[in-house]
Amino acid sequence: ILVATPRGSQVPLSQLADIRFAAGPPMIKSENGLLNSVVFVDVRERDIGSYVGDGQRLLEADLELPTGYRIEWSGQFEAMERANRTLRLVVPITLAVILLLLYLHFRSLTESLIVMVSVPFALIGSVWLLWALDYNLSVAVWVGLIALAGVATEIAVVLLVYLDESYDRHLREGRLRDRAELLQSVLEGAGERVRPVLMTSVSVILGLLPIMIGSGTGSTVMKRIAAPMVGGMLSATVLTLVVVPVMYSLWKESSLPKKGST
Repeated sequence: ILVATPRGSQVPLSQLADIRFAAGPPMIKSENGLLNSVVFVDVRERDIGSYVGDGQRLLEADLELPTGYRIEWSGQFEAMERANRTLRLVVPITLAVILLLLYLHFRSLTESLIVMVSVPFALIGSVWLLWALDYNLSVAVWVGLIALAGVATEIAVVLLVYLDESYDRHLREGRLRDRAELLQSVLEGAGERVRPVLMTSVSVILGLLPIMIGSGTGSTVMKRIAAPMVGGMLSATVLTLVVVPVMYSLWKESSLPKKGST
C-alpha cells in the first residue's frame, strides 16, 4: 500500500508504521464527547442516597484521579436527585396553593392556618407506618404525602365549616355569653361531624388496603404511594377531631365578652 507524501512521491506503508494484529475493545462508550467506563452497583437493605454519600466521601479521601479523569454517579441516584430538586419546588408551592384556596373560602387567615395544622398531624401516622414497613423516603413516598395533604385538609375544612355553623347559630340565639356556652357550641359542631369524618377516613383506608396487600408488577411503587395515606388518615382523623376543635375554641374565646363588661 503506497502512501502519498506532500512532495508527490509514493512511500510504502511499511516504511511509515509497524502493522500487526491485536485484540481491541469490543465496544467504545462515550458520553458528552468523552470516553467513559461504567461500574454497576446494586444497593440492598439501605437507601441509595446514603450509600452514594458514603461512597463519595470514601472516594474523595482515598482515590487520586489522573488528570482528565472524573467520576459521576448516575442511574437511579441521578434520577432521584432530579426528583428531589423538583419536589423542593413542588411541595412548598402545593402548600401555598392550599393555603390560598383556604383563605379564599374562609376569608380568614386564622381559620386557614387552623386547617393547615392538620397536615403535620397527618404526617405523624405516615412516618410511623413508613417506619413499621421499613420503607425509605423516595419519590413515590413524596407523591403519597402530597396526596395526603389534600385529603387531610379536606377533613379539617369540613369540620371547621360545621364549627362555624354551630358558632353562628349560638351567636344569633344569644348563647355565647361565657366560656361554657362557647365550649357547648364547639362540642355540638364537632359532634355533628364525627360520623362523616370517620366515614371519609374509613373509605379512603379501605380503598387503599388492596394496594397494600397486593403483589405483582408495579406493586412496590404503589405500596409506597398508598402507605403514607393509610398511616396519615389514621392519625389525621383522631388528631383533627381533637386538636381542631380545641384550637377553634381558643381562638373564639378571645372574642367573648369580658366579665363585668356591658
